[in-house]
Amino acid sequence: MGSVIKVDYLSRVEGEGNLYMEIKDNKVVRVEVGIFEPPRFYEAFLRGRKYHEVPDITARICGICPIAYIMSSCRALEKILGIEVSEEINVLRRMAYLGEWIESHVLHALMLHAPDFLGYQSVLDMAKDFPEVVRKGLKVKAWGNEVIRVIGGRPVHPVSFRVGGFYKVISRSELMKLLKGVWEVKRYAKELLEWVLKLPIPEVRRDFEYVSLKGDREYPILYGRVVSNKGLNISEDDFEKYVVTEQVKYSTSLRYRIKGRGVYVTGPIARYNNNYHLLRPDVKEVIEAYGYGSPLVNTYQSIIARLAEVYHAVIEIEELILNYREPREPYIEGNVRAGLAAAITEAPRGILYHRYELDDEGFVVNANIIPPTAQNLAAIEVDLMELGDKLVNLEESKAQWLAEQTVRNYDPCISCATHFLRVKKLIIN
Repeated sequence: MGSVIKVDYLSRVEGEGNLYMEIKDNKVVRVEVGIFEPPRFYEAFLRGRKYHEVPDITARICGICPIAYIMSSCRALEKILGIEVSEEINVLRRMAYLGEWIESHVLHALMLHAPDFLGYQSVLDMAKDFPEVVRKGLKVKAWGNEVIRVIGGRPVHPVSFRVGGFYKVISRSELMKLLKGVWEVKRYAKELLEWVLKLPIPEVRRDFEYVSLKGDREYPILYGRVVSNKGLNISEDDFEKYVVTEQVKYSTSLRYRIKGRGVYVTGPIARYNNNYHLLRPDVKEVIEAYGYGSPLVNTYQSIIARLAEVYHAVIEIEELILNYREPREPYIEGNVRAGLAAAITEAPRGILYHRYELDDEGFVVNANIIPPTAQNLAAIEVDLMELGDKLVNLEESKAQWLAEQTVRNYDPCISCATHFLRVKKLIIN
């Protein structure tokens, strides 16, 4: 006896695609997470463009996390051009990037993901019962956007960043305006973390390899070695040597595995598990008061990592502003020359790899961009495979809900990977 579940469009993810699952003898025997939108060829049309055009072009890959693309491209190109930016410029970059984490994490955690745990179809339904949670979330998100606007010139697709730094010096007085009412933003961020820690999170355990940058003295975002909870420890320059690229017939997005090790997960839960000791004490105090700590053991708990990073980011931005010193010059000019380099930074959804080759006039010869969502696609399929015993004991509508929720755990930003998701079929025999 079989049944078919068809959903025309999977809500609360960014982009379009399809999901096909087949279950036999209480086991999921086939999973296909298909992305069917046409590829956008960013790497191809970067060829022949001057190096200084690259950050603004790659920023258009995603309207939710443009700073991530700007930062990974800038860092890779600066390595080729021999640029070492000042500590003051790095501080500004870090603040803006943390602002992007805030706005992206709150958007996903409250507007797209939290309704899953409470049985709501949308945040609008959830807001009827939790109006203060939604109001506070929007307040924190708006503050993250304002951080980006002040530093980047506008909150979406900022215009002040460039290879070597900024187009103008960001003054201390401009930044200090962000601290007006920051005490309220911090309180709201803490309350949001406490709220998600009380959500009914499914109790499952996954033995994934969690891959992220590793921080030294601070929670990683712009720099770090690539590490995992299972012993991976490599330089960003060697990343492509350790990953296997796969193509499947049902998707226009590539997939990635670690050579000899298999699928891996990147994103907030990976950063959290690999760098928990670097979270601010106030953040860890809240987490541990609710019985959590490190590691988080399943992807449903990613929502905890996201809100932990939000609270951490608000605290850190405040401290960075209070200690900010204006750079002497807005940017550092490099030496235009041929070369090849790669860089990884931590986008809201995980490690974002950029590799560029320039000719001796500074034009792009080749480019490779590996976004976090593409890296997570294979893990999403494995996660869904593990749901077999749970899905067969659920009625079809609830089985579909759980499958969709599992995908949303990863906050798939499919405009980066190409696009995502429609649940097409779930066949239960």
